[in-house]
Amino acid sequence: MYPFWNIVLALVWAGLLGGLSLANLVSGLVVSYFVLAFVTRDQPGHDGYFGKVRKFLSFLLYYLKELLFSNAMIAYDILTPNFSMTPGVIGIPLDARTDLEITVLANLITMTPGTLSLDISPDRKTLYVHAMYIRDPEALRADIKNNLERRVLELLR
Repeated sequence: MYPFWNIVLALVWAGLLGGLSLANLVSGLVVSYFVLAFVTRDQPGHDGYFGKVRKFLSFLLYYLKELLFSNAMIAYDILTPNFSMTPGVIGIPLDARTDLEITVLANLITMTPGTLSLDISPDRKTLYVHAMYIRDPEALRADIKNNLERRVLELLR
């Protein structure tokens, strides 16, 4: 119900500002989000919607940081005379169980420069990933599990 009211209030906000432009809608969504969060802070179900939005924004910032770091690392490696790549394939044990969770995780890994999801084991408990920089396989495995997979599961569950 909160997402519906957030959108309705954003449309009202945009209408009051004089038009349905992207800037008016985005500012309306932000303002109405904070108004709803304040007004409904004691209502049941409050933490569900507002918690997911905070987790989504946190995930978005985390993933953008990872994208920038990965791009910078690959660009540096290409522009310098010595390659520091240590490519390899590792298996990552999964806590993700549903098709959606596994697909989202695999696609996010693939979209990050320097990593590529290759396959999933027949029992769907291990995801095989090719990475360009594997200096410590356990550290990479822990980074994907404790950061990316954990955040994806928080959003989807």
